[in-house]
Amino acid sequence: MNENTGTGTSVGTGTSTSTGIGTGIGFGAGSGAATDAEVPRSAAGSVGLSVVIPARADGHRIGATVAAVREHLDARHGTGPGGWELVVVDDGSADDTAAATEAAAAGDPRIRLIRWDGPRGRGAALRAGVAATAGRRVLLTDAGLGTPLDELDRMERLLDTEAEAGPETAAAADTGRPASPAAVLGRTGSRLVRALGIPGVPGFRADTCGFALFDGDRARAAFAASTLDGPAVDAEVTRLLRRRSGAGAVVEVPVRRRAAAARADRPAPDRPTPDRPAPVRRSGADLRRAFGDLLRLNAGGLTVAAVFLALSFYVFHGLWADLDGRYLKDALQDQNQWEWFVGVATDNIAHLRNPLFTTAQGMPDGVNLMANATMLGLTVPLIPVTLLFGETVTFALVLTLGMAASAWTWYWLIRRRCTPNRWAAAVGGALAAFAPPMVSHANGHPNFVVLFMLPLIVDRALRLAEGRNVLRDGVLLGLFAAYQIFLGEEPLLIAALAMLVYCLAWPVVDRRRALAAAPSLLRGLGIALAVCLPLLAFPLAWQFLGPQSYHSVLHGDNAGNSPLALIEYAARSLFGDAETAGRLSMNTTEQNAFYGWPLLALGTAVCVWMWRRPAVRALAVTGAVALLLSLGPRVPVPRTDLAFPGPWALLGKLPLFESVIEGRVAMVCAPILGILVALALDRIAQVRTRELRTAGLVVVAAALVPVLPLPLAVRDRAPVPAFITSGAWKGYAGEGGVLVPVPLPDPGQADALHWQVEADFGFRLAGGYFNGPWGPERIGIYGAEPRHLSNLLRDVRYGAAPPEVTPQWREQARQDLEHWRADAVVLPFQDRSDELKSLVSELLGQQPEQVLDVWVWRVGQRPDTLPGGSQPQP
Repeated sequence: MNENTGTGTSVGTGTSTSTGIGTGIGFGAGSGAATDAEVPRSAAGSVGLSVVIPARADGHRIGATVAAVREHLDARHGTGPGGWELVVVDDGSADDTAAATEAAAAGDPRIRLIRWDGPRGRGAALRAGVAATAGRRVLLTDAGLGTPLDELDRMERLLDTEAEAGPETAAAADTGRPASPAAVLGRTGSRLVRALGIPGVPGFRADTCGFALFDGDRARAAFAASTLDGPAVDAEVTRLLRRRSGAGAVVEVPVRRRAAAARADRPAPDRPTPDRPAPVRRSGADLRRAFGDLLRLNAGGLTVAAVFLALSFYVFHGLWADLDGRYLKDALQDQNQWEWFVGVATDNIAHLRNPLFTTAQGMPDGVNLMANATMLGLTVPLIPVTLLFGETVTFALVLTLGMAASAWTWYWLIRRRCTPNRWAAAVGGALAAFAPPMVSHANGHPNFVVLFMLPLIVDRALRLAEGRNVLRDGVLLGLFAAYQIFLGEEPLLIAALAMLVYCLAWPVVDRRRALAAAPSLLRGLGIALAVCLPLLAFPLAWQFLGPQSYHSVLHGDNAGNSPLALIEYAARSLFGDAETAGRLSMNTTEQNAFYGWPLLALGTAVCVWMWRRPAVRALAVTGAVALLLSLGPRVPVPRTDLAFPGPWALLGKLPLFESVIEGRVAMVCAPILGILVALALDRIAQVRTRELRTAGLVVVAAALVPVLPLPLAVRDRAPVPAFITSGAWKGYAGEGGVLVPVPLPDPGQADALHWQVEADFGFRLAGGYFNGPWGPERIGIYGAEPRHLSNLLRDVRYGAAPPEVTPQWREQARQDLEHWRADAVVLPFQDRSDELKSLVSELLGQQPEQVLDVWVWRVGQRPDTLPGGSQPQP
């Protein structure tokens, strides 16, 4: 039976009732979402303001709410027709909600009721209610008026204000016209849903509390395209508006909301008024449904995250196969070094020592940890993991999760700023994080792999250019930058250089919008510095002025990229050749370009194709400048002896930049190429001709397949001597004593750092692998400052003939051991052990003891460091 009382029509199947003066619509059980064609209403825009209230089991308060809304809107919009309308959607209430609404309407044609049998959810109710509206503006609120209607006045003023679109807004980039907000959302205090990347789910205590004002036409289009029937429809509609209308389409503002409005238990005892709302009921079922809708809404994003994680595990699976016995083959000594950084941070914090300094290696001067890539932003929070599972697990976890997280945040940025196409953005994010230079650095440079903060920093800078909330965005930018300092300073410096080039390109490609964005951007950067610098004042002072500080790092003459390195393939790319890549790079961890000519050609073609977009032109300039700078201070002409001065010759002499390996600047092109590929895929997906669409996808695939990453190669790890693992070292050095391995640890061989990790930092080391000062000018070098004895032992170990031991050599050895404050010299069994044993014995004037698998010479020991407190042997 289908009844319809009053003037109007009903559409639907099954038992349904639509009441009210005007047009009503009913849906039978199981019917689908309303469509514009199914919703009889006046012509869109014929009413000033439409108010939609979803209701379920609200018979005790809906009458008072309707009266309060009518009183407020009559006072603001007048009593005549066309000023306002109210649509109440009864979501299958079993009580007298419908009857109470009819009674409160009292024949007022501006108030309409939509109802159906059986509850379908808040999403279904809002979709039907919005579809039935005709207002130039649409306001959503709840049946208890949890947010006072007085907040509407401020939201209408915001919606009346046109905002200049930021330079990154794709919707405005093509037209050059300013973008105006599509909606103003009331915001409360919770951050749960925002942490999941979804703004606003009422009933889940999300930021957007359910009080929202929309542009009428865009609200009807967005709700018609929505699919969720549950409470998460708000998040879905917000997302649709942002994707269709640009990043500035939705403005969120704080609103007053009574605390009782969030409680879910009892009817309102008093009549609600515009200033005194009734409480809103929430049930456990609503929360469960909201959470389910969240998962459904974000299923695509979770799938993308799972793909990124699987790809990252694929890259590192050789290491995960045997964490105790495997070592990244191409890591040189970087894996030993970084595991040592993890261990020393844990040891310092656990023993309440200064986390910015240690004397665990580099005796007696120690190591300035702030001046090294210790990544305290991760090593400190992961201390529980390190204590439970060890330094190697933390190292593998940081690389694997860090690379996947970086891909996801680049994906998030590309989707937010460039294209709504999920899979196009996913491909772009994957390219940004798994590009050849990133995979190269994954061999042992976590600070150049864990880059998940950089997209967040870029996004916050772009928000500053929009100028919507400069104070908030400036504060967050300052906090983000401060945290990135503790993840990796060099990547942040290179990213800042790229962002500066991008900003300088904007006045050329779009002068009007660049000038409009400049004041808010500069003001926000000032706020960011005011937040960032106090947090970093002490750590940076320690880094640049503290013990073992230095002012630059010597990298050699081949730190720039060869021009051929830009178009060849890296060793761990699908089409790569290790010999060719090795010839064109410093080492396997510094293959900083190697994008391959097809990918660079594709990026160039996309720039030409989309040149009318200012953002694409600015990206093209940024990428070209980065590639040029990465060639170094002298640009060689391939296959000739000629070289020309490069722009890095000037930039590389500036403070901070003098410590940068210039070839790494080419890494900027990874996210730029990712963005360009995402834009191309988005445009290709919109091509109507199937053949052209297929051809476009084939071209993109042909550029990407050659640079697909291969798993990183691994080897067996050098075993730790039983002298260390058994604890026998304690009888020769004691807790805090100093061991001198033969040869001393340095950038070429640093296995002794792993000994120290396995011994829980019970002893200290002479020599080491870290960045420290050298000479009176304190120039940065890799490793401890060399001494005569360390150089001699290194030379003999790798093939040099032992010299004739003279009294001068013996005196020099004594001075060096005294300088290191050595307790014992340790020679593990290794190649040329006989030559080294004879040399050290002659230098020290004593024969060693064999202890398990090492030779040990006691030198300069204190009585309390010897077994039983005995005296040193002559």
